[in-house]
Amino acid sequence: MLPTQRRQAILAQVRQRSAVSADDLAREFGVSVETIRRDLRGLGEKGLLDRVYGGATRPAGRSSEGSFAARSVRRIAAKRAIAQLAASFVEPGDTVIIDVGTTALEVARALPAPFEGRVLTNSVPVAMELSGRREIEILLSGGQVRHGDGACSGAHAEAFFAEFYADRAFLGSGGVHPGAGLTDYYPAEVVVRRTIIEHTAASYVLADSSKLGNIAVHRVCPLDRVTAVLTDDEGDPRAHEALTSVGVTVLRAPGAQRPGLSQAG
Repeated sequence: MLPTQRRQAILAQVRQRSAVSADDLAREFGVSVETIRRDLRGLGEKGLLDRVYGGATRPAGRSSEGSFAARSVRRIAAKRAIAQLAASFVEPGDTVIIDVGTTALEVARALPAPFEGRVLTNSVPVAMELSGRREIEILLSGGQVRHGDGACSGAHAEAFFAEFYADRAFLGSGGVHPGAGLTDYYPAEVVVRRTIIEHTAASYVLADSSKLGNIAVHRVCPLDRVTAVLTDDEGDPRAHEALTSVGVTVLRAPGAQRPGLSQAG
């Protein structure tokens, strides 16, 4: 198991069990306790868990909404640049799907003022962001709503997206890896995302450079199922190269050091 996969698996256990023991994790993953402690230290520095003596717990004193608020301002310049790039693909009269997530919310904010069309979304924050724009028809999927993030999922959301064919979709992501593909953390939302991809002419993955090379716990699809990955030009250049080397189209947000298209071949 790769270190990134191990950390995502640790996070999944923290969410499920509220608390985990470093000794138990070391035995489960076949690594040293010190390795697990380094994993917990790194996850704790990102605010994803709280370190305690002998292990870790869910973040104390923070709601899911707080987590969403924290993620909304993390790497905000990169997210806004990616959102501007995404919005540049939208054409008048398009039917556009905007998925859940903090970068997806920035896409809604970046839609050009003259845009007239239809937006389908499973994100309550996206629907609220666009609710004041009379020229945009907004359709919210409904379904089970995840606390804090306002993400809708479940059978109702799946059936909603199965009834439409969209021109383009902008998809959230937990990780983008050349081998594992597009991955995320919440299984119910993974199924919805697969339905969106099947019913959309062009699907763009929104992924700031911190997500490139990462693997979340649930696979959405291989990367040949999406049109392109939209990212920034920060981080390790090898992460971009690893994607392009397997044929993935990577579009970097304007304003980066090497703006434009990076593509295999």
